[in-house]
Amino acid sequence: MHILIVDDEAPARDRLKRLLAHIEGVELIGQAEDGLRAVELIEREQPDLVLLDIQMPGLDGFGVIEALEEPPPVVFVTAYDEYAIRAFEVNALDYLLKPISRGRLEKAIRRAREAHAEGQDLTSRLAPLLESLASQGRYLTRLAVRDRNRIRVLDAGEVDWIDVEDERTFVHVAGEAYPIRRTLTELEARLDPARFFRAHRSTIVNLDRVEEIIPWFKGSHKLRLTTGPEVDLSRAQARALRKILGW
Repeated sequence: MHILIVDDEAPARDRLKRLLAHIEGVELIGQAEDGLRAVELIEREQPDLVLLDIQMPGLDGFGVIEALEEPPPVVFVTAYDEYAIRAFEVNALDYLLKPISRGRLEKAIRRAREAHAEGQDLTSRLAPLLESLASQGRYLTRLAVRDRNRIRVLDAGEVDWIDVEDERTFVHVAGEAYPIRRTLTELEARLDPARFFRAHRSTIVNLDRVEEIIPWFKGSHKLRLTTGPEVDLSRAQARALRKILGW
């Protein structure tokens, strides 16, 4: 089993490396110290299993998953509280709670092997996990987008609006549009509703960027943003926005 370690702390990576050296049938094929490097290595090396730290600066473990088109099997490494741990357990996804013991690591690898042998699709359980965490108020604070051949990490507050064009999702920031491998529905569930609003079936807007609400045809409206562009506001969503903004 080819394994990749992702953790921003060198002592944590070294400990996992030492523990793996005592487990038969596994091979460490790489280590990443941050989320961006992790995405690059995962796409290049195609590991059988990733030991993925959640709490990392920049792009965290969840951001790594959301940046990948086809995430590999993952065992999350975490120091999260009991509510988040419950979300892992409900969605039958394995995790290692720091500090990690050799016995617990061996058990996680054994589970991953058994799941692979049985043909279980563990990656399909990731979306419900992320939705569970969002329901606890753990919203996305950063987004990983494609910038040509690179991955760029954006703070959520930088985003002007998000839309769909030709069945592709784009994040708009300061006049630039970046593709992201997520649907609007997925992003709507993961972004803070106090800041981001589904203005139209094809548009999510950052409410901090709304400068003017312009009446349009047949009860619809346009939202003019502080950065200049105008985006559509449907009739149904105009009623919802009226309750939020009180206009």
